[in-house]
Amino acid sequence: MRTVVVTGASRGIGKATALAFAAQGCNVVLTSRKQDALDEVAAEITAAHSDVGVLAVAAHAAETEQAQAVVDSTIKRFGQIDVLVNNAGTNPYFGPVMDIDEVVAAKTMRLNQFAPVMWSRLVWKASMSERGGAIVNVSSVGGLLTEPGIGYYNSTKAALIHLTRQMAAELAPGVRVNGVAPGIVRTHLAKALWENFEPQLVEALPLKRIGEPDDIADIITFLAGAASRWMTGQTLVVDGGAQIRFGLS
Repeated sequence: MRTVVVTGASRGIGKATALAFAAQGCNVVLTSRKQDALDEVAAEITAAHSDVGVLAVAAHAAETEQAQAVVDSTIKRFGQIDVLVNNAGTNPYFGPVMDIDEVVAAKTMRLNQFAPVMWSRLVWKASMSERGGAIVNVSSVGGLLTEPGIGYYNSTKAALIHLTRQMAAELAPGVRVNGVAPGIVRTHLAKALWENFEPQLVEALPLKRIGEPDDIADIITFLAGAASRWMTGQTLVVDGGAQIRFGLS
């Protein structure tokens, strides 16, 4: 039975991903900042899939000591880590890149860019260096575009796309590293982008709807599973066709 660690697992894409792996019969380790929210997700998974193990450990994804505690708890409970999903992210700033201050920039970069490297390193040392495994990084289609207001966030996601390639090259052949770049998905993090604009977005998208967390979770389980066994260093765009719509400049 595989053991999967999902960061940012209390809601949105992270929660959907944890549920998807549990449905496949995997042990699931949930981590995010708030224990009560994690406990709710853990209870939901246990109610639906009583045959899998579930561990919920609160941690700030950008804090190394807290991440290490999650990894240690996972090894103690399950003995191994087969899949790591680096999903936790943040976007505390909206505005021109030229106006971002150093503190906010550092916070954004630390969680979106450094944390996936740090978690991967901890998991590699604890289990994957000997057993192998799969790492999936959750980037953003914004990492491939220029956009007003969220340019700095997008730059950290662009960095994560490159880091996915770099880590894949360094950790092959034992560990595969791939990524997913979602478009606009119905999550709390992206709420400002869709809440008041959904009809316009739907009209503009070739597939005529914004994304749901399950749409991304299914891609993540694919990237971590046997069906993608000859694939590493890639980031799949899942955006409802946004980048191919007519009139896109």
